Amino acid sequence: MDREFTNRAYTYENITLSLVCDSDQLDLFERDLLMNNTPLKYPRRSKRTIANNVYQLDEPNEAVSNKMQKVLSKNTNIEQIIEQELIIAQIKYARPQQLIETVEGSPDFVVPRYKIAIFCDGDFWHGHNFDQTRIKSNSDFWTAKIERNIVRDEEVTYYLKNKDWQVFRFWEHEIKKDSRGCIDKIKTYIKAVESDTQSKFTFVDLFAGIGGFRIPLEELGGKCLGFSEIDKPATEVYKSNFFGFNNDEELELGDITKLGKLPFDNLDLLVGGVPCQAWSVAGKMRGFDDPRGKLWLDTIRVVSLNKPKAFIFENVKGLIDPRNKSSLNLIIDSLEREGYKVKFKLLNSYDFGLPQNRDRIFIVGFRNDFKDNFVKFDFPEPTKEKLLLNDIIDGVQKYKTKTKKQFDPSELFGEKIPVGRNRFQNNNHLNDFFVFCDTRNGHTTIHSWDIIKTTEREKEVCLTILKNRRKKIYGPLDGNPLSFESLGKLIHNLKESELSKLVNKKILRYVADLGYEFVNSKNSAGINGIYRIYLPHSKIFSTLTATGTKDMIALEDVEGNNVKEYKENFINNIVKRKFYKTISPKEAGKLQGFPNWFAFHKDENLAKKQFGNAVSTSVIKNLATSLLKTGFLNI
Repeated sequence: MDREFTNRAYTYENITLSLVCDSDQLDLFERDLLMNNTPLKYPRRSKRTIANNVYQLDEPNEAVSNKMQKVLSKNTNIEQIIEQELIIAQIKYARPQQLIETVEGSPDFVVPRYKIAIFCDGDFWHGHNFDQTRIKSNSDFWTAKIERNIVRDEEVTYYLKNKDWQVFRFWEHEIKKDSRGCIDKIKTYIKAVESDTQSKFTFVDLFAGIGGFRIPLEELGGKCLGFSEIDKPATEVYKSNFFGFNNDEELELGDITKLGKLPFDNLDLLVGGVPCQAWSVAGKMRGFDDPRGKLWLDTIRVVSLNKPKAFIFENVKGLIDPRNKSSLNLIIDSLEREGYKVKFKLLNSYDFGLPQNRDRIFIVGFRNDFKDNFVKFDFPEPTKEKLLLNDIIDGVQKYKTKTKKQFDPSELFGEKIPVGRNRFQNNNHLNDFFVFCDTRNGHTTIHSWDIIKTTEREKEVCLTILKNRRKKIYGPLDGNPLSFESLGKLIHNLKESELSKLVNKKILRYVADLGYEFVNSKNSAGINGIYRIYLPHSKIFSTLTATGTKDMIALEDVEGNNVKEYKENFINNIVKRKFYKTISPKEAGKLQGFPNWFAFHKDENLAKKQFGNAVSTSVIKNLATSLLKTGFLNI
């Protein structure tokens, strides 16, 4: 709802104050309060500055100061009233700090699905019928402050409306007189939005998670008839982002293992990210032997019973692994026997505008009566838009482009370029990331003996173990402990005391009857809780997963004219200064392509897990667009 504002223009600092109640606020300035002499939490200031104007304040009064410090800046009583009314009305709301993008003005509540910002404004602080003659103490200062709040509110409202937010500002007296009426205004707006929304196709969202499929499908004109998800925190986030206050037409379907024929006729599209751990390396690739693998059978059963016109299913790269060929063939053959033409392909999130190296298999099927449309279908081509990490990560060094120094491959790798390098690692450029690992080597590998104080002799011992630990003459393992006798043949004049010093430094450990091995003996375990640190100019971050990541992002870039200088600069400027950070939930959401208005779970660790489980929205949007272009829905 709109508000009348004064025409006076002020530029003010951004300070938020809230109310207790009007009469109490005036007490702060009109009366000497008889209170105990409790020490102040903060010393009261004798002068304040607003809009570059300095105001001298009256002699500090401790009683007044004590009361001022009890004035709430959040969770005021009118906020509590509105929050209860939102709950009663079943309007799904969130706090602004849960959104991927910061909302200007910090509204008290947001309704993500409809981009509604709700402000609960105290009459006194926000200038309702403002009368400066009622202020008896420090009048000039408090008048300037209230006038600043008035103009700031106007500016925030204008800004948000230009960002397609619907702004509701409720005065204190409105809330106290008719809080239900305030909420009715929000409900009326939501009803109007819903009545104006015209859907082009319908879909059902299986294994819905937090809505990675739903966001792009709704953007393309889809209407969700129902969703299936058994994880309660994920369901909570899903509803808070996609439900209004009246979702009678949409069903919460619950557990897919209990689903049969759905109450929807002529369903257009069935989608879902089938749980992937059964074919994931992290999940030990147990396939159909894993209960989660059997959920594919439930998915096929739902397809069989409901016969959607088409479907899109997503799974991990491991499903396409040669070791899982029989499982993938079984899934494809089963879907074809149910009357569908099926294609599958591996798509990477990076190819669709996101700086994340995320390979996923997508399985697309058309019902046999749409075989002509199936022939027209092609998986989407990579988009031209490409982002770097620094485009979406907060607090890191920013720049538009970066020219990378070129090297002869022999300068980086010696005589042989190692196998297993991915598409983002050029053989004539330095890597954009550093790996913390004692069991492998490379031009951007950081070892534990690089980052703690060690002598050249100690480094020689460590590198000798590194180079020989995988040799079969020392044992059958991928990494074998080396005995003192074996090391003595490899290192001239080696003393056992030298190995003991490396044990004391926790670089080596002694395995009884076998010999010495690295403490950090698992590649992906990293060192001191860090596996990789990506530089801000990197094209990618590692694949987000539900189990989290030990990967970090450096806060600034490093350069080097050669491998040694590059590594030394990284150790000195990034590692020793601890100039790196983990990704935040907001950044995880951006890496998955979730929109700025999306509200994630208030538990940040859980939020990152949920984003790790999600599908990348930009991949789904491009894939669904290709599907719709075949014309099978006549749109």
